[in-house]
Amino acid sequence: MEQHLFRLQRISALVLAPLVLVHVGVIYYAIRGGLSAEEILGRTSGSALWGYFYGTFVAMAALHAPIGVRNVLREWTPLPTLVVDIACLALGIALLILGLRAVWIVTL
Repeated sequence: MEQHLFRLQRISALVLAPLVLVHVGVIYYAIRGGLSAEEILGRTSGSALWGYFYGTFVAMAALHAPIGVRNVLREWTPLPTLVVDIACLALGIALLILGLRAVWIVTL
C-alpha cells in the first residue's frame, strides 16, 4: 500500500504542478488587470473549460494533500495507523466535496 500511495502522490504532483502555474498566472493577470470579483465570475460562469480545469485541480489536491498529511502524522505522532488513515481519508473526501462545490458555484 505504501508504494501505491507514494506513486499516487508523485503522479498527482506531476498533474498539479502545471495547474498551479496556470492558476497563479490567472491570479496575476486578474489582479494586474484590476478585475473585480464580479468580472471574474462573469468570465468563469458557464465555462466548461474552467470547470474541467479547476475540477481536475481540486481532485488532484484532494488526493495529494491527505497522502502528505498521512505521512506527517504517521512519522510525528503516536496515533495508530488506522486512526491516521481514517482521518486522512475524511480529509480527502472533505477537500473533494468542498472544492467541487466551489468549482460548481464559480462555473455554474
